[in-house]
Amino acid sequence: METIKKIFKNKPLLKKIGFTLLAYLVFKILTYVTMPLINPDVLSGMFDNTGFLGIVNSISGNALKNYSIIALGISPYITASIIVQMLQMDIIPALKEWSLEGESGRKKISRLNRYVAIGLAFIQALAMTFAFHSSQTQLFQTGVSDWATADGRNLWFLIYFYMAVVLTAGTAFMIWLADQITLHGIGNGSSMLIVGGIIMAFPGTITSLIQYYISDPNGALSTTYANIGTWKGYVLFGVTMLLFIGVLVGVTYMQVAVRKIPIQYANRPASSKFKGKSDSNVPLKINSAGVIPVVFSSIILSLPSTVFSYIDVGTTANNWLDQIFSYENPIGFVLYILLIFVFTFFYTFIVIRPEQMADNLSKQNAYIPGVRPGFDTEAYITRTLFRITIIGAIYLVVIAILPILASVILGQSYVRIGGTSLLIIVGVSLETARQIETDTQEKAYTGFMR
Repeated sequence: METIKKIFKNKPLLKKIGFTLLAYLVFKILTYVTMPLINPDVLSGMFDNTGFLGIVNSISGNALKNYSIIALGISPYITASIIVQMLQMDIIPALKEWSLEGESGRKKISRLNRYVAIGLAFIQALAMTFAFHSSQTQLFQTGVSDWATADGRNLWFLIYFYMAVVLTAGTAFMIWLADQITLHGIGNGSSMLIVGGIIMAFPGTITSLIQYYISDPNGALSTTYANIGTWKGYVLFGVTMLLFIGVLVGVTYMQVAVRKIPIQYANRPASSKFKGKSDSNVPLKINSAGVIPVVFSSIILSLPSTVFSYIDVGTTANNWLDQIFSYENPIGFVLYILLIFVFTFFYTFIVIRPEQMADNLSKQNAYIPGVRPGFDTEAYITRTLFRITIIGAIYLVVIAILPILASVILGQSYVRIGGTSLLIIVGVSLETARQIETDTQEKAYTGFMR
């Protein structure tokens, strides 16, 4: 309550919050601005809360489902940032040099992220439009097909190019909007837009849940679920909500959990005297990889099925693909878990580099008690990081498979409890709360003379 009072007393902070809400309003309005030449109703049945398209649609705030001009959202920029970050690991020496150049290097990397994002958005827009048109012959409005094929000509490439340019421009606008939120609003702009998209889609999820368990006035689900409005339906609705709250609390706890490595600084001279040892620690997050392993695993597992759904490969091949790449089947389920483990370790050791940490400690004249500086320190940090990453990987696996198990146990797939959405929301919310708390702290300074 005290923090809320401080927020309302802090005019600069209120302006930042107001600007962020205004950006969300613009974002929401643009999700309804449908692409020209498109019949969006054709695509409405292709999206659910699972798979590659479900992830992209959730992040875009249902913009993809509506096939709006910002259908790709901010996802190409996130993908580009991850790719560039990976390339800094001695793969491209120039990028590694930029990462060590301080502010000027960060500006160069940021500019490269934008260029790569625009290129990815254009390629993704072309592929997506072609795939949707291949699977849905009524995707475009009636006159478009007549114009593209009139007099024996084939001008579909011009239509695809035009659609790709418009969708790429939408992504460019979203990148600009994210930058404005970072500069004038609250939190990191890209993260805030992702969270905003997920939250915008959340009311529809709750509506589906109520419709499935409590009330279905239009009879849309009465043929698939016979307990609507009965005591069993109310009980299952309550269990679902309690499970959702429990997952939210668990994710919040694990996101802030850290393993502290104690360090000590050697004696340093100060004002002709020697200070005693100064104790400190290096915190390592249990889940250093964040949501990236789950997102990557879901995309890699869903992408083959998504691609081949637009290609006629035969019934037998489709059955095999479904068994291997659908995590609702045993083989796909095991593969999904293995991918999460692999990506958790891979990305964790990208974000946290033990050799660099050991080198920094040595430069700061610091050491881990009982461990020699240099190689021994690097080995100790590596072992510690490996152990806690096992815990983090298990945590991510539980969060990822919980929606699948819950949908089987509760008999519905309309609500995915847990998964990427909660991880993203909790992570960004904690960072935003820290920023707000910092901004609301009273800035009182005292001079050296009293």
